[in-house]
This record gives sequence, structure tokens and C-alpha cells, in this order.
Amino acid sequence: MLVLALDTATPTLVAGLADWSEHGAAEVLAERAVPSGNRHAELLTPAITSVLDDAGLTMGDLDVVVTGLGPGPFTGLRVGVVTAAALADARGLPVFGVCSLDAVGSGARTVVTDARRKEVYWAAYDESGARTDGPGVVRPEDLGRPGPFVGDPAFAGRLGADVATAEVTTAGLLRAAGPQLLDPSSAGPLLPLYLRRPDATPPTAIKAVSQ
Repeated sequence: MLVLALDTATPTLVAGLADWSEHGAAEVLAERAVPSGNRHAELLTPAITSVLDDAGLTMGDLDVVVTGLGPGPFTGLRVGVVTAAALADARGLPVFGVCSLDAVGSGARTVVTDARRKEVYWAAYDESGARTDGPGVVRPEDLGRPGPFVGDPAFAGRLGADVATAEVTTAGLLRAAGPQLLDPSSAGPLLPLYLRRPDATPPTAIKAVSQ
């Protein structure tokens, strides 16, 4: 089963292709991890084209699309989810969403990624890799977990502990999507995990314009 995996929940955009079997094994055929900042909309389509070219494949060869649902910033996250949904709809393919933090690291860990506003997105996992708490958003000083931490090492000082560098990967996205790939009926809707309201909101009242 050929899977296109996408994630735009962090400042590093990920696009990858993998051959997944019902036994849970996944062979990553091609991957792009592109530092993208706020340029997800500009860089995602070229990244998808690049991984297809690297693997010598086309969109017509795909069987499934997997996308990270965040948590992440509103605009960047929306780019990945909408692109995955549009590609799947155009090709008549199933599309599955996963928590992006589930695709960072493995084993027992607490994942922390940059949520801006001096906060982190976080989630905790047991030795089997199952999520036991989160996702949430909090100031690092208030997280109150012992670790081990993986994700963005820039927050090590404020957490008071080392943070092993780790990012979303194609293999991680497929691992997180495994239950849905095995049983498509278990898949939920593609609902982005924003966790907080966007910075830009409609005005609550209309101001009078003076002549």
C-alpha cells in the first residue's frame, strides 16, 4: 500500500512516501523535511512533487493519504490538512489524520514542540508508545512532568531538563496511523487540533465611522 504522508504542524514541513503492509511494516521510499517557517502553502506542493519524483512514482500510484492534525499554528496546520483532503478527494483515496505529536520520537517520552507565545505543545507516552496524556498547550515552566523529553531542545532551560532533538517523520506518521490503516472504519474526521483560538478574530462590534 503506497502512502503519501504530510505534516505542516511545525516549522519543518514534512512530505514522504512509504510502502506500508498490513503487518505494520513501513518502508520509507522518499522524504522531504523542509524548514518552512510560515511558508507551508508555498513549499508543500513542491515537496510532494519532489518525493514522487525521487521514488519514480506519480499521484496515480497512491493508495492512501495520511496527514498530521497538529496541534500547531492555525494557518500552517490548515495548509496540510486541506491539501491532504483535496488530494485524496481528487484521486478518490482514503485520508487519515493523526496527532502530529504522536509522530515525534518513540517509546516512553514527553514530546514538546514550539507553540509560540512562549508556550509548548506537549503530549506524554508510555513505553509502548501509546499516548497517556495530552495533547495540551502550556508554558514550559508549568508542565510539571519529569521527562524524558524529546522535540524542540530550545525549551530545555525552561523545562529544567534535557530535550532530545526529534521532529515529525514519515515513519512516525505511518506508525501513528497504523490502526486506521488496518481498520479504515476506525478513522475519524479530519479535525485539526488547534487547542486555542487563532490570533486573527472577527470584531465583536462594528465601530461607527465619523464623517
